Amino acid sequence: MEAKYYERLNDNKARCNLCPHGCTIGDGEVGVCKVRKNSKGPLISLNYGKITSYAYDPIEKKPLFHFYPGSRIFSIGSFGCNFKCDFCQNWEIAQRRSWTTDLEDEDIILLGKSLGSIGIAYTYNEPVISYEHVYHVCKMARDNGLKNVLVTNGYINPEPLMELLPYIDAMNIDLKSFNDDFYKKICKGRLEPVKRTIEIAAKHTHVEITNLIIEGLNSSEEEIEELALWVSSVDKSIPLHFTKYFPSYKMDLPETSYDVLLRAKNIAKKYLYYVYIGNVMGIDNNTYCPKCSNELVNRDIKGKVIGIKDNRCINCGTEIEIIY
Repeated sequence: MEAKYYERLNDNKARCNLCPHGCTIGDGEVGVCKVRKNSKGPLISLNYGKITSYAYDPIEKKPLFHFYPGSRIFSIGSFGCNFKCDFCQNWEIAQRRSWTTDLEDEDIILLGKSLGSIGIAYTYNEPVISYEHVYHVCKMARDNGLKNVLVTNGYINPEPLMELLPYIDAMNIDLKSFNDDFYKKICKGRLEPVKRTIEIAAKHTHVEITNLIIEGLNSSEEEIEELALWVSSVDKSIPLHFTKYFPSYKMDLPETSYDVLLRAKNIAKKYLYYVYIGNVMGIDNNTYCPKCSNELVNRDIKGKVIGIKDNRCINCGTEIEIIY
């Protein structure tokens, strides 16, 4: 499948314009993501329709807490990534070519409609680098009344993002750190393009943000406060998920302590209405009204909406931005 968003250069080279890397790719070579290949000038998508992983997941696993709480969604992923995070949690498919299977368009849509699924989530590896396939399936899903969810690192240029957004119902975007050096050294990317994606997406679709906290690398009180303050400048209602790091791939630092996660949550709550902790069992991740603290969504019983009527808190009448 010929890729979108590239330009042909002299000497059979091509420049990929999909993401901020802007790779110049020689004949027979691939870009940083390893799935966009120059084939004598044209750029080809190597992972079009190639599925490495699929499952029915709780929507909260994405994580999305304010988008159809308690629902399930059919989730698919391919291989490759345009980041090289040392702590990659899905490195088997993101950082190397893995076993794949082909799912026909009709089967993806059928699976997206089955077993109580509300739609299709593009996840597991980085879906942006499967742009052509994701865009194609998103349009079909929309035509069939299904929801589209994108779980992404946010490393995409504005033009392809804007073309895709009309078909996206919700996004969870990784904001891996609020320090550009972290992005450069640990992820092999840059912070500013991710911030730009969040700002653009928040104007067009439902957005939630995940920050995987690695103790000693992106866990300082100053960085957490700066991150939360910036997110609040985009929208105080954006849910922020602090998730626990576990050693994986090239990183063997100790797992993040609960105290560090709780401290981050308490800092962020000064600026944001909704802050959650992920990858930790037995904690209170229910949703409460930011004004009166009335319980709105109970996740001890699979995301049951209990305190909202007509998009308002039943106790104080505050408008609540939860899609259900």
